[in-house]
Amino acid sequence: MAGNELSEGEIGRMLEWAYEKSLEGMPGMDSAYKMAENFLSKHDSTDKAINSLIRWQNTKAATSGFITGLGGIIVLPVAIPANIASVMYVQIRMIVAIAHMRGYDLKDDQVKTFVFVCLTGQSASEILKQAGIKAGASFAKQAIMKIPGEIIKSINKAVGFRLVTKFGQKGIVNLGKAIPIAGGIIGGTVDGSGTGIIGKTAKKVFE
Repeated sequence: MAGNELSEGEIGRMLEWAYEKSLEGMPGMDSAYKMAENFLSKHDSTDKAINSLIRWQNTKAATSGFITGLGGIIVLPVAIPANIASVMYVQIRMIVAIAHMRGYDLKDDQVKTFVFVCLTGQSASEILKQAGIKAGASFAKQAIMKIPGEIIKSINKAVGFRLVTKFGQKGIVNLGKAIPIAGGIIGGTVDGSGTGIIGKTAKKVFE
């Protein structure tokens, strides 16, 4: 692969980093756990809380100033542009929060794989279908836990391929928009339509 393109390995390491930081939280940003509980506390049903979270992510200018690369506070695991890292983090944190609201164990590897699947948006159902899995109302937590390791590996590979295609060359963000500003801090907005699709996908997958 050409040097100016992201590899599946780079995307994979970035996904792992973003997932871990979603659970732990970042400077100035709540963890996915805390964000989920915050939305649940404000609504009388999980569905309403999830819908509110998705709308919030769509309409709010999602701050991405948590990456302060120049100061060395946040060290990215691979040489991925900070704008791509910020989009990936914001969207993964939303998916993780939705999974938590639905009662899934976020420390389970199978659950983590399905979080990554959701990041592919409209491609998610095709990826799962190819793996022999049908997401939706009949897709229970127990079903995720019973998926064999080999199938999980094949799903992860398919996700990596899709995301490499989506992000394309380094510096090009097809999933969203983020604009570098002075001081090495990244700011901007995450594309609403793309984030909305991903949020709705997560709601369906983590039924």
